[in-house]
Amino acid sequence: MPAAIGLPVPRRARWGGVLARARAGGRGWEAPAARAGPSVGGGRGRRRRASLAVGAGAGAALLLGGVVGVVVGALTTAGTYWWSARMPSPVDRRAALEEDHLARQLPLGAELLAACLGSAASPSAAVSAVGRSLGAPIGPRLVALGGELALGAPPELCWTRLGEQHPALAPLARCLVRTSLGGVPVAGPLVGLAQAQRSAAARSARAGVRRAGVFATAPLGLCFLPAFVLIGVVPVVIGLTARFTQGM
Repeated sequence: MPAAIGLPVPRRARWGGVLARARAGGRGWEAPAARAGPSVGGGRGRRRRASLAVGAGAGAALLLGGVVGVVVGALTTAGTYWWSARMPSPVDRRAALEEDHLARQLPLGAELLAACLGSAASPSAAVSAVGRSLGAPIGPRLVALGGELALGAPPELCWTRLGEQHPALAPLARCLVRTSLGGVPVAGPLVGLAQAQRSAAARSARAGVRRAGVFATAPLGLCFLPAFVLIGVVPVVIGLTARFTQGM
């Protein structure tokens, strides 16, 4: 019996408890960032916004002075705090930019995964190879996930966690989870996912071009409308008014 203490635990056995807890409703295996405590950046952000709002309001009150200055300062403080609260923080902007890059890399990554898995490569080797062939931000994440799969992590749990952490990769995660649970070949669904993502990106680009056209013609219309009124309408009104006054 003492000799059994040094025996290595099988890789699948190490993940058995994790998968059982995940199916029971717990999160089981989580990334270190997901287990971290609450962020303290929110309190600093609120204090920074409050300081900015108070400074802007005090400046407006001192500039105008009197009761008007107090009223304008209070309104400036409230408006500045509301505006700064609606503005995304640098962390949020970086996260949104990263999600946009992930969405752009998703079609190519899905096609490469379909090619690797269709050539009878193991899931861990396929994911790692695709991750090494793609750049950031999707490449390092796939390499890390391939390492977890090589250690015996449950594929369904790994892909689900990836989709929860990065919403842009949620379609890929759902596709791989469905194919893994259903036991169907994964190459076809991955190619279909890549085509659907490219079609959605093309539709979004066309909609953006149409919106840009509307926004570009709006200032032009605002410039031509007063000119039309001054050149075409005002002289007619003046002429009719002059004739009316002469007739009287």
